[in-house]
Parts: sequence; structure tokens; C-alpha cells
Amino acid sequence: MAITPKVSVVIPAMNEAANLPYVFESLPGWVHEVVLVDGNSTDDTVAVARSLWPRLTVVAQSGRGKGDALRAGFAACTGDIIVMVDADGSADGAEIVSYVSALVSGADFAKGSRFANGGGTDDMTALRRLGNSLLCLAVNAKFGARYTDLCYGYNAFWRHCLDDIDLDCTGFEVETLINIRVAKAGLRVQEIPSHEYLRIHGDSNLHAVRDGLRVLRVILTERGGRRGSRVRRPGLDGRRP
Repeated sequence: MAITPKVSVVIPAMNEAANLPYVFESLPGWVHEVVLVDGNSTDDTVAVARSLWPRLTVVAQSGRGKGDALRAGFAACTGDIIVMVDADGSADGAEIVSYVSALVSGADFAKGSRFANGGGTDDMTALRRLGNSLLCLAVNAKFGARYTDLCYGYNAFWRHCLDDIDLDCTGFEVETLINIRVAKAGLRVQEIPSHEYLRIHGDSNLHAVRDGLRVLRVILTERGGRRGSRVRRPGLDGRRP
């Protein structure tokens, strides 16, 4: 008899109390756990999150940056599948079922894409769109990937993929580094069409030029090529066959 995989959702958040009701409202009720990584918020982020999800796991971020927050969140997860969700209300939690379905069907990594057929974005300037496109082309050429989107934070993967990703960055370049190392490891990727909505409240911490340069630096300094194609199709419990 198949075992349904347990799904952990990781949400990095700093001063997102006003947005969290929208984020948690869209999460499927069957999610095994939600891990909120609090980046030293000065508002009621943690209290609001606890009121919305009583079984919440809270991780106090000791460092700074989105990459650092995700690393802390991943380490705290107990599920078979890990889903990355932003705390600004731009992601639709109802899409999680599509990510999980792709993983259960054989993918190692389910990668959200705003530019795959059926995806879209309400929150990207012409400059960011151009930069994302050029950086994506560079990653595809250097690492043999076939991505349609690069700098997007809505992704899901089997827990065992953490061995291949081995994150060692702290900032917004984290999504790019994950995508690069997934490609280098030869993991099976399925892109999931995803719609990115506008941030509901507050201002983004993303700075297009500064963070774009950090992404470019990651692409240039990460060694090219693959460590070997190792397509793995875990069972429904997330273990390797």
C-alpha cells in the first residue's frame, strides 16, 4: 500500500504580519507542517502566524538574507517533500497540489515557472524580465538546463535533494544556486506553470540591480558541467528505491 508523502512548507518572513493571512488562507489543509523562519521581525509576524496555523514550527533566523533563512527552514523540516513559499502573498498556495503531483509522478524537483505555458506574473518590471531572461539563458547554456524561469522562489523537492543542493549562499541568489545545483546533479526536473501576484502589503527587499549582480556572480563562479545524470524516482514515502 502506498504511503502518502508528508509535505513541509517553508516560509521565510520578516515583518510580513499583514500578508500572512492571505498566505495561510491558500495553503491546503493536508499540509503536514508549516515552518516559518522569522528574520527578527519587529511586527507581529510570529504571533499572527501562530494564530493562523496552531501547529506552526517557528525558527528564529540567526543570520541574514533569504538564502540563510531557507537553509534554516530546510534543516527544521520533517516532511518527505519540501515546498518553498514567499510570505508576501504573491504565491497561490493552491498550486502546491500541482507541485506535489509532479514529484509523486517521478520528478525530483518541481520548479515553478512564470513563463511556462499557463504561468504568468503581475509583479515584474521590464528590466527584471529582461534580466531574468538573460540570466536564464546563461544558466541553460553553461549547465545544460532547460529552464524557462530562473529567479522564482516557488519550488518543491524531495527532501533527499538537499544532499545535492548543499546551499552555501545567504541572499536572493539562492533560487539561482538551487536551480544550478539541481541541473548539475542531473536530477529530474518538471516545471510547474505558476502565477505570481503582486505583493499585497509593504515593500519588497529585492533590489533588481544589486541582486541581479549577485545572481550573475553565482553563475560565473559556479563550476560548469554535471556531476553525472542521476535520475531518481523515489517512492511515495520520499525514499530512494
